[in-house]
This record gives sequence, structure tokens and C-alpha cells, in this order.
Amino acid sequence: MTIDFSNTEFVQFYMHDFVNGIIEETPAELLKGIPTTPAANHLFDIDDNAEKLDSQQAITFHHLVAKLLYLCKRARPDLQLAVAFLTTRVQSPDVDDWKKLGRCLTYLRETKDEKLTLGADDLGVIKWWIDASFAVHKDYKSHTGATMSLGRGHPISMSSKQKINTRSSTEAELVGVNDAMSLVLWVRMFLLEQGFEVKDNVIFQDNQSTILLARNGRQSSGKKTRHIEIRYYFITDNISRGTCSVKYCPTEQMIADFFTKPLQGSLFRWMRDKILGKHHIGVTDSQECVGAGASMPTTNEDLGDVDVTHVLMVEDEGFFRLDEEKESAQQVKEKEFSQTHQCRSYSDVVKSRSFPQRSYQEHF
Repeated sequence: MTIDFSNTEFVQFYMHDFVNGIIEETPAELLKGIPTTPAANHLFDIDDNAEKLDSQQAITFHHLVAKLLYLCKRARPDLQLAVAFLTTRVQSPDVDDWKKLGRCLTYLRETKDEKLTLGADDLGVIKWWIDASFAVHKDYKSHTGATMSLGRGHPISMSSKQKINTRSSTEAELVGVNDAMSLVLWVRMFLLEQGFEVKDNVIFQDNQSTILLARNGRQSSGKKTRHIEIRYYFITDNISRGTCSVKYCPTEQMIADFFTKPLQGSLFRWMRDKILGKHHIGVTDSQECVGAGASMPTTNEDLGDVDVTHVLMVEDEGFFRLDEEKESAQQVKEKEFSQTHQCRSYSDVVKSRSFPQRSYQEHF
């Protein structure tokens, strides 16, 4: 690993020699095409009837996945979701898993010069984004994603399959917060021991039902959430003691989404660049969500090639949460971005588009 301190404003991490070594020992049959993302939409799909790999291929599969795991934990967090799934398949990989590994490795080949850039605005403000994708695995378990930033780049991130089955997205998100709490508290204690005053250790969540449960514990629990074990209110105790706080973050700004589902296109690139530190994530005291004014496009010029997103309201455990549905390439053509819109923000541009033919409710 190379750590570059040549710039006084940030530090860069990269493992180019290690990446080149992985590519060189990868079988040529795996390096096909030019994928722009490390995983396709069907990443979590498993075909029970798929042919199993022979013993030699299975060993190669395990070996390459282990190397990718080592890499993504240190310098390439953009690979973490794909690798998190592949690690669950090393015991009995099939031909579909072989193809998924090939896509990840080919993406790595095409982006082998990427670096992780880290910088800090204020070491007293720790910012976490924690999210979960509900029942995405074959056994209907959910997937947790969490990531942390101090201003530029994300030095800590996690992407992992949840250990238990949950009955709703609200419960899955609460389990996800609990999964990440050890990291949330550890980073705070580490900075305190280094002599820094931690003014805020904030967790951003896009599910308002989960926020209420996390803040109030059993007081906000209804018929559908009474079964949630008390250990998942560990966060409630930490909030009451001031070791962390929870704030709402709109779904379109939930960076942890990157670690819970295989995003595609410009949405993937936009979040990847944030996580790798290509773009700075600003924060002011007036912003409810970190980056609300700095990390999201605010003008038509800032939109660039970001995919227009439909923001839909869906009821979840008696509350409303934001969900996303990306338009297809046929619906959103490049020429549309050159049109002039009298909009003040990215959200205004989203709202100016027609919604798909499905029921939705206005968010208040």
C-alpha cells in the first residue's frame, strides 16, 4: 500500500501493485467486456440449479475473492458490496458466481488507477450514514450498509448480510444501525483518546420510523414492532447519554445505499466519487443532512449526467419514507439535461418530471 502525504489538505491511499497482481493472475476467461460497475442488478440472485464449479475453479474463486476482500477493506471501498456477496459463496460457488466474480475483476481492471482520498473538515464532527436493503438475499435476510466521513472520502465502511430475518424495512434498518453501532462508538472513543473534542457523532437515517424507534425505544413501538428484541434499543441508550445522535437524511442523499444494493450508471459513479474522496462532502450547522447543500447538485449545470430520480412516498409502519425509482435510459435522454428548467434545486428538477403510473401520496 502507498500512502501519499504530498498534499497538505488530504492524504491518498492506493494499492496499484497489488491490483496489477490480481489482474495478472486472473484467468483470461473472466476478463471480458468493459463493465462500468462491479456488480449487475441481479447480484443477490442465486440459481439453485446452476452448475457448480470444479474443484480447481472453486479454489481459484476463493483465492481471488480473498484478495478482493483484502483490497476493498483498505483502498477500494467501491468494490465492497460485490465482494460482500461473493464471500458468502466461496464454500460452494457455481457458474453464476464465477461470472459475477469476472464482472468485479473486469471493473477493477478498468479502474485500477483509482485512489482513496481522505481529508477532514473538523475532527470533532463524525458523520455516519447507515442503511439497509430489506430481504434482498435468497433466504430473505436483509443487507446492512454503513459508511463514515470526516469531510472528504470515507475511511470506514461496511457492507454485510444481516444475521437474522426481519419482518419489515423499519426493523431491518434498526438492525442495521445496531450492526454498525460498535464502529460508531469505537471511532468516537478513538478520537477522544487522541485528544480531540468530539462535538457530534451523528448517524443519518432515511427511514423516519426507524429514527423514532431509535430515539424513543419502546415508547414508539406499535403492534408491528413489539417483537423487536430489546438489544436493538442499545442505540436508544447511547442517544440518551449523548454519545451519538440520529438525524433524518433524504433517500437521494443516503450514501450508505451504495453498500446495500448494486447501483448502476451515473448514480453509482456519483456515490463512488463521494466515497473515494474525489468530491468534498461539506457540512454546516444549519443542514439537517450532511451534504444537503454541498454534495447534491443544486443547479441545472450541476446536474451533469446524474440520472433523474423519482421520489415516491410509500407507507411503512405507519410513517412515510422516501424511496427511489430510477428512470430508464429510454425515458431520460441526454438531450433533456440541456433543457432550461426554472428550478432552484435537484429536488425541484425531480418534481418537475412526470411520475410513473402508480399510486403515491404527497409527503408533508
